[in-house]
Amino acid sequence: MRSSTNTHSKYIVVTGAAGFIGSCMVQFLNEQGYTNLILVDDFGVETKRINWESKQYEAIVERQTLFEWLERNEPAIDLFIHLGARTDTTEFDYSIHEELNVVYSQNVWNYCTENNIPLIYASSAATYGSGELGYDDSHEVVENLKPLNPYGISKNEFDKWALKQIETPPFWAGLKFFNIYGPNEYHKGRMASVIWHSFNQIKKDGLVKLFKSHHPDFKDGEQLRDFVYVKDLVKVIYWMMEQLTVNSYQSTVSSGLYNLGTGTARSFYDLASSTFRGLDLEPNIVFVDMPIDIRDKYQYFTEANMQKFKAAGYTDAFYTLEEGVDDYVRNYLALGKIW
Repeated sequence: MRSSTNTHSKYIVVTGAAGFIGSCMVQFLNEQGYTNLILVDDFGVETKRINWESKQYEAIVERQTLFEWLERNEPAIDLFIHLGARTDTTEFDYSIHEELNVVYSQNVWNYCTENNIPLIYASSAATYGSGELGYDDSHEVVENLKPLNPYGISKNEFDKWALKQIETPPFWAGLKFFNIYGPNEYHKGRMASVIWHSFNQIKKDGLVKLFKSHHPDFKDGEQLRDFVYVKDLVKVIYWMMEQLTVNSYQSTVSSGLYNLGTGTARSFYDLASSTFRGLDLEPNIVFVDMPIDIRDKYQYFTEANMQKFKAAGYTDAFYTLEEGVDDYVRNYLALGKIW
């Protein structure tokens, strides 16, 4: 246990706590005064160490031994925030995704159910595939979705499984993350956001390379995605946490699947241009062929339908693309800082 100034008697578990979104979640909770945290991840990955070593927490637990640790220590837990996953969309061995994104998540669900613990977990917009059924977080469409890669399939398989469960946590929410960007993603390499790659290209070559379009309906650079700043994502999770009453764990929000995007699609050209402007430079963008291995599984358009989430009561404005990219570039990438 790491000593802390914890004033909260029960614990919050955060899986994926050494990764991009998980470490940002921990930082946000720390800033709200929460240090009663149990961090779960593969902490032997040295490239992630900077993401978690300065955070405030009560314990760190290796992912592989979590359930043994919980059984041995029997901590009183207020909330389980399950953000850990295999997120590499270029990993085509489904068994790897199934083990981490389906089976492990089922174990988390069952533990929360048996111990009456609310659960918020990361689903993904990758479940929507090419978007032929739209981007509506209605439970009725989940069985018919056709994800384009094993990662998206695994996320949808768990969503399908969750919706079929009769025994559930007292509250649960599966958040379908759209294109998340922001600090603490430097370790992700190829899977890091276009902003991270753009920043490094600008520093090295003074230009940004974007994929050409291989779809007749989209011009080069005009592929559209719903880009979400990670600071909005963790704020949403915190808001959901606040809706849970202390004693009964009942929420003013209904359990289920929710999109987590801005509701406004923007182009990769806009994203790259905003990165240049965050460095006070004029855009210099060139187009290159998309790698063959992802060309037939590429999403050209995503845009979250956010009506269900707004109807649940969330009213805060999200960062615009320009605001989010500017904050990320000026205050983190340009300074070499994490959050």
